[in-house]
Amino acid sequence: MIQRIQSVYLFLTALLITLMLCLPLARFFGSAEAFTLTAFGVKSAQGEASYVVSTLYMGIVLVLAAVVPFVNIFLFKKRMVQIRLCIVEIILLIGAQIFVGYYLYRAAHSVAGFTYHAMKYTLPDVFPLIGIIFTYLALRGIARDETLVRSLDRIR
Repeated sequence: MIQRIQSVYLFLTALLITLMLCLPLARFFGSAEAFTLTAFGVKSAQGEASYVVSTLYMGIVLVLAAVVPFVNIFLFKKRMVQIRLCIVEIILLIGAQIFVGYYLYRAAHSVAGFTYHAMKYTLPDVFPLIGIIFTYLALRGIARDETLVRSLDRIR
């Protein structure tokens, strides 16, 4: 249900990670070429895929991290399952942030062999951290709903 605040938080998390899948994560400039790090690979300025660094695993983790919040939104009647999926989402986002750091490091070292090199970070590099915050807020809202329902069951 979208009218609950935790559904909005989960939707924002899914939106951020989906944007991260579409936008470039970093740009690397060498002496002769420029490369762009995306969720599924490193591409040259002409758009052709360069297999200097394969980022397939990061892409898989990001796709999973984008799908789990959408699934979680529609499980509003199963709050304990939602809590577990929020924990899984936080773990996926931590893994995604680790992958982003690792592949930034690997791609920077592969470009470092050029005579002149520079690196430009982009905003989507911090989207998993923002997603962790939103997922935690959703987790708190779901837990609050669960305690409210349990307290009302005790009154009957």
